[in-house]
Amino acid sequence: MKKFRKVLDGLTTSSPVNAGGSPACGSAAGTPTAAPTPRELDIQETLMSEHFQICKTVRHGFPYQPTALTFDPVQKILAIGSRSGGVRILGRPGVDCFCQHESGAAVLQLQFLINEGALVTACADDTLHLWNLRQRRPAILHSLKFNRERITFCHLPFQSKWLYVGTERGNTHIVNVESFILSGYVIMWNKAIELSTKTHPGPIVHLSDSPKDEGKLLIGFESGTIVMWDLRSKRADFRIYYDEAIHSVSWHHEGRQFMCSHSDGSLSMWNLRNTAKPFQVTFPHGKSQRDGRKESCKPILKVEYKTCRNSESFVIFSGGLSYDKAGRRPTLTIMHGKAITVLEMDHPIVEFLVLCETPYLNEVQEPYAAVVLLEKDLIVVDLTQSSFPIFENPYPMDIHESPVTCTAYFADCPPDIIPVLYSIGAKHKKTGYSHKEWPVSGGTWTVGSQSYPEIIITGHADGSIKFWDATAITLQMLYKLKTSKVFEKPKGSETARGAELVEEDPYAVQMVSWCPQSRIFCVVGISAHIILYCFSRHDSNTAITSLEVRLQCEVEDVISPSDTENAVCLMDAGGHSPQPPSPRGNTPDGARDGARDSIPCLKVKDRVIRMPPGYQAELVVQLLWVDGEPPQQITSLDLNSAYGLLALGNCNGLVVVDYLQKTIILCMTTLELYGSADPFQRLTRSPRKNRQSTSEFCMRGLSNFYSDSKKRIRTSYQSLTELSDNQVSLDQERSKSPTSESRENSFSRSRSSSVSSIDRDTKEAVTTLHFAESYGRRSDVLPAPCLWVGTSLGLVLIVPMSIPTDEQERMEEPVTIAPTSTVLMLKGSVLRFSFLDCTGGLIHSPHEAWRDTHAPDDPERPRRRRLVNFSPCFSQEAGGDGHLAVVCSERQAKVFFMPSQACLYVHNITESSFVLRADVVAISNISNSVCLACFCANGHIMILSLPSLRPLLDVHYLPLTDMRIARTFCFTNGGQALYLSSPTEIQRITYSQEMCDNLQEMLGELFTPTDTPEAQNRGFLKGFFGGNTQTFDREELYSVLMTQRRVCPIVGEAAAGKASRSLAQHIPGQGSVEGVRAAAGGAVGELARARIALDERGQRLGELEERTALMMASAETFSKHAHELMLKCKDKKWYQF
Repeated sequence: MKKFRKVLDGLTTSSPVNAGGSPACGSAAGTPTAAPTPRELDIQETLMSEHFQICKTVRHGFPYQPTALTFDPVQKILAIGSRSGGVRILGRPGVDCFCQHESGAAVLQLQFLINEGALVTACADDTLHLWNLRQRRPAILHSLKFNRERITFCHLPFQSKWLYVGTERGNTHIVNVESFILSGYVIMWNKAIELSTKTHPGPIVHLSDSPKDEGKLLIGFESGTIVMWDLRSKRADFRIYYDEAIHSVSWHHEGRQFMCSHSDGSLSMWNLRNTAKPFQVTFPHGKSQRDGRKESCKPILKVEYKTCRNSESFVIFSGGLSYDKAGRRPTLTIMHGKAITVLEMDHPIVEFLVLCETPYLNEVQEPYAAVVLLEKDLIVVDLTQSSFPIFENPYPMDIHESPVTCTAYFADCPPDIIPVLYSIGAKHKKTGYSHKEWPVSGGTWTVGSQSYPEIIITGHADGSIKFWDATAITLQMLYKLKTSKVFEKPKGSETARGAELVEEDPYAVQMVSWCPQSRIFCVVGISAHIILYCFSRHDSNTAITSLEVRLQCEVEDVISPSDTENAVCLMDAGGHSPQPPSPRGNTPDGARDGARDSIPCLKVKDRVIRMPPGYQAELVVQLLWVDGEPPQQITSLDLNSAYGLLALGNCNGLVVVDYLQKTIILCMTTLELYGSADPFQRLTRSPRKNRQSTSEFCMRGLSNFYSDSKKRIRTSYQSLTELSDNQVSLDQERSKSPTSESRENSFSRSRSSSVSSIDRDTKEAVTTLHFAESYGRRSDVLPAPCLWVGTSLGLVLIVPMSIPTDEQERMEEPVTIAPTSTVLMLKGSVLRFSFLDCTGGLIHSPHEAWRDTHAPDDPERPRRRRLVNFSPCFSQEAGGDGHLAVVCSERQAKVFFMPSQACLYVHNITESSFVLRADVVAISNISNSVCLACFCANGHIMILSLPSLRPLLDVHYLPLTDMRIARTFCFTNGGQALYLSSPTEIQRITYSQEMCDNLQEMLGELFTPTDTPEAQNRGFLKGFFGGNTQTFDREELYSVLMTQRRVCPIVGEAAAGKASRSLAQHIPGQGSVEGVRAAAGGAVGELARARIALDERGQRLGELEERTALMMASAETFSKHAHELMLKCKDKKWYQF
């Protein structure tokens, strides 16, 4: 424990100001003067560096840019590979694991070692990886890097340890998946085809062993050549040369025929008895033309041929549509007997799999579902019903249904909020799903001991809001809200006006503010509008109140050349008389002449609307066009349910709204808030000029945020919401910019390197707001409602308010606001405010307990406002104790003591970069566990103790590659944080050491010990007529002498030989026993290792028992033969031999 002692009383009443008018910076603890009765502040800080560690917990959402898909039919788990090298492994709800290849190369193909707890991945850098899935966090056991050939296809037979690898050159290599060593057995392309063939057959696109004979390997080349290779005799049984390119091959379970899909949209059926030509060629979607030929069709990229016991076979394929209609959606075609069903998809099909009852390819397959991986969705089709309904997806795969534009994370919410939101949201769920259980049901998961209610809120480009239950590292959607329903659909000239203002997405959500206790919810839209919602369990017929605000700065906010970096920590200049607030602020009586003036961007519905249970709109605040200029974007927002007030700010000024009385009580420019206390010299505005560039820049749409290519920009600024391949580093842009423009959550955060008139035209924006019980003046004895205002120039203003306490008076009497001359200063834009009591505990803002305003009236229990104030109870004696104010900016953090406004502690967070997100959070498992968490543009995550601002953690977590991370990164209590790692995925992390230690317990188990189903007994007659599958010893053909294991040479050494060392390089992985020991910690890790060791020991004992039985049988046979030989030779003489 560390004790901090600071003298709080008798501090200076003003800070020195230099001759140039720039305040000088004060010391960290202020400048003490004669103190009549000094007191000491004793705060015991409990947080230490060992309490923090950065660790990824779980990733939610749909894998971005998926490339591959595979399924384990015994373990019932699914794996999806992506273009960025990620692998998502999914099981039952709660079993969701993310793995990442360090190389970042795209995943080309995935292969489960069925029921073995392992996964093989083939990547675009021509490397094979073997993943161990018998631990909660999978790790790579082995890697094999091909140096001279490119991998195109892989095939791993069921219950085999030999992996077939096809390459771009047309060669087939064989890899031992246990040791990941290349065998010397190679099927060269020039041996597979006839010597008379003059052309190369192309890359290998298919490999599979015959269901009838494991010793036969079917090789499909891209050019249309098919070869059946006899692995024993090392020669081709037959060769097929087809005119059309091959995309996929699928066997009939009896192994006598197979089906191919081709580039001309045809399906060809081949019989092994006659391979001269296909016995059937069909164009499923091709129409016959007048000349008798089929019309041209798109390629059939994949086909699956599955048999059923009691019905016709299934032929399922993707693609194959005719070219006659442009813009047709991608389809999956299901042919069941003579019935053909075409399922249209919303997105292109990447891959699909057919799930069958048996893992054995030589048995009747009995398909029951088809998993279809789309570019932006994952669906599963029920094949057991004739209507082919889809299963309801239990995973949160629709986060990106509309692009995510903002996020909010709330931990330790009221326990009743999640069931209420779920019950309301369940009424609006879609219907028509299959009634069967979700088929991907593998793994095990239980709720951990550290479970508390958590909610994630996402705002989207189409104006929708989604509430997610994030309890216990899971994610499930609770409730969806559409803000666009508040507005009229634009018609005629309104459409043209809206298109000029916002290119796309006029309802896009910019930021949200939520009070879980009162259930008041506020949304900020890109069209300079704010919507306030109240929660009700009952439907209502209500008219939405609309307030229009004319907020325009009439002075040129040009700052004098004084150095703002050397500004004073606090300033209290006297002689300022604030203007009395009015309902409309400085809004003029009449609209000025102009092209567009005093009109909002969107039109609110002006009629009574029926609103269903849930969040119901009560109030809309809109900023208006002024003299042909569109309103500037809103950069800051805060609401307080106890006060009944809502505050918003932008680069023009500040607006405070009384949402109980539905009136505007303050509308002032930033300069008017300063009055005579303005620390900068502002120049008067020059004659009005065209400022369209800045305005349009602020109001740009958000769809291009997810575009892969640049779009045309109408301004001289480069929007940071736009992604490009050659994006300029934010740190470089930051270093070139003299000032910052807007809040970390704003849509446009320009760091222009230009020093042109546009930069000089930049205004001082209100970047953060916070309602709190605080002291507006130094002379205040008791705390009162205040509004803390932070600006982009690092200035902090404290605005006291007078709010009637009686409920009746509160609804009738106006709220008075009197801006003071109190100004505090920091370096960089102000990002966050928070308050601590004199013991170091976090002071929560007062709030109102939730009440349902639309519930039926109850005379015995009248609905009254019940205010809850978590602030300390100040008496006349204890009122002078004060509290601590924590202020964090882009570069600096300071702790002030109120009401004396003395700066107790100061810490320069960064000099070379800037802070993007800062939050004051509590680590719930430790008393007095309040800290300041910061995320910087250079990728660093920093934790500072409070109130001493002592660095506890500084980790370079991830580089800021685009503004998506900056816009969505947020911290919350309990040591957790999240950000949008891709346009479709949310990554949750923890910075708590305790949560890192318990993470193994919270994650799900991917592998569960399961007995492999036994193969069917095919019967005597079927086996007698050649129906039994022929097996052969792959070990003898493929094995290689492994000197590192010190074993004797085996028969396969002579047969296969050694593989060339230059062909592939073996790389040991980190997922071995040592890797597991390093990754898993504590008792949970020991138990997991013991369980793995026990499973492996049991497996070895089982293998040993089988070998012993074989040796005993062999010994008995030998003894029998020896006895027979002895009886035969017993009576013979020596000369008779």
